[in-house]
Amino acid sequence: MTELVRLSIEEAGALLAERQISSTELTQAALERIRVAEPELQSFITVTADVALAQAKDADARRARGETGALLGVPVGIKDMICTKGIRTTAGSKILETFVAPYDATVTRKLRDAGAVCVGKLNCDEFAMGSSTENSAYQVTRNPWDRQRVPGGSSGGSAAAVAAHQCLGALGTDTGGSVRQPAACCGIVGIKPTYGRVSRYGVIAYASSLDQVGPMAKTVSGCAHLLAAIAGQDARDSTSVNRPVPDYHAGFGAALHGVRVGIPREYFVEGMQPEVEQAVRQAVRVLEGLGAQVSEVSLPHTEYAIPAYYLIATSEASSNLARYDGIKYGLRVAESDGLLAMYQRTRAAGFGTEVKRRIMLGTYALSAGYYDAYYLKAQKVRTLIRRDFEQVFAAQDVIVTPTAPTTAFRIGEKTSDPLQMYLSDIFTISVNLAGLPGLSLPCGFDRAGLPIGLQIVGRPFEEDRVFQTAYAYEQATEWHRREIGR
Repeated sequence: MTELVRLSIEEAGALLAERQISSTELTQAALERIRVAEPELQSFITVTADVALAQAKDADARRARGETGALLGVPVGIKDMICTKGIRTTAGSKILETFVAPYDATVTRKLRDAGAVCVGKLNCDEFAMGSSTENSAYQVTRNPWDRQRVPGGSSGGSAAAVAAHQCLGALGTDTGGSVRQPAACCGIVGIKPTYGRVSRYGVIAYASSLDQVGPMAKTVSGCAHLLAAIAGQDARDSTSVNRPVPDYHAGFGAALHGVRVGIPREYFVEGMQPEVEQAVRQAVRVLEGLGAQVSEVSLPHTEYAIPAYYLIATSEASSNLARYDGIKYGLRVAESDGLLAMYQRTRAAGFGTEVKRRIMLGTYALSAGYYDAYYLKAQKVRTLIRRDFEQVFAAQDVIVTPTAPTTAFRIGEKTSDPLQMYLSDIFTISVNLAGLPGLSLPCGFDRAGLPIGLQIVGRPFEEDRVFQTAYAYEQATEWHRREIGR
């Protein structure tokens, strides 16, 4: 049973299809692994054992009737930013501590339709605002590779759960790197799809023009299976795009001969951990050995990405989080003298420090007299960043960069310095601003045995090319095979 949880999605799918194992057995193994590891890791806010076992039984019945599917009967976890009908959805915040969603998010429904088994809701930074999962109102998730270090964020619970074999795959959300950076920290694969590729309906909003749901798995193929299940237009989300979802596995195994790979000089910065740069440059040499044509390129407005992001994201957060007022749902501090006092006390008690900081920054940027100087200017910079990518992609097929400037840092190391924390996403933020697909996969380990992530960025809606490149690299190396405790 303990070996079952170490399977990848594609390995488990093959055994399920051949009836060598049942979904019930696989789900029981995952739940037992959660029981053993959870007291130390704290990946889950809510474990849904009864729901999971019922879904596993249903998956076994579907297979008995002749149904097939890559995810049918596979245990997965869902970030607690994503609504699940009848199951508590907190967004990692006290203000939603007792909120039980009355409906499923579109991605939740699609996973259920594909037969995936939900073993629980995963911990995250409050309202996805953070890079370490230390901002959760409930617990600090620990990195399975080193329990004294963070798993990244904000989807740290998702990354840690997959890396620690508590589930075979997971969904996260990515607003500025929140799928890719924790994937890098935990040595797994995570992809942020193109903005509009996946529905945001039922996903608790942080910054609506940047948020995107993304899958996380142990392998590139597992990630591709998850994205295939959740991608596609949704009439309930006006920002989802009506484009066909390709077969993401079609390019697997294809050679990289003639694939043009751009390496942006701005992504190798002063202060970057030397082992990260060495690992990424070695990964580029591997891609060259596989036939890729590598060129140095420039994305000149990269240095403005972090200030632009933290104006746009906080402004949108200020607007989105205005709905948490103690009236409609969620926490209400009733012992208040009047309506305004109730608003103030509810929000003061319900929101954590980082969320309050970002709400105040966004409210200031949107205030009369400052809108043009801050928010509007940041949107103009965003356009320049997108144009940089467009110019590079006129001559390149993919762009390859580090995912993060360092490996996982120690718990508490950056909590007193928000600016240092924000720099953890320096290589991922631009991809969100431009709305592009970006994937992180393992490309090495530092001297402390901590994983290093390689980021592959593609043109809009060319996730298939990103997957092709990532799969070729993955199969040419052994990094994804290294396991915790082995």
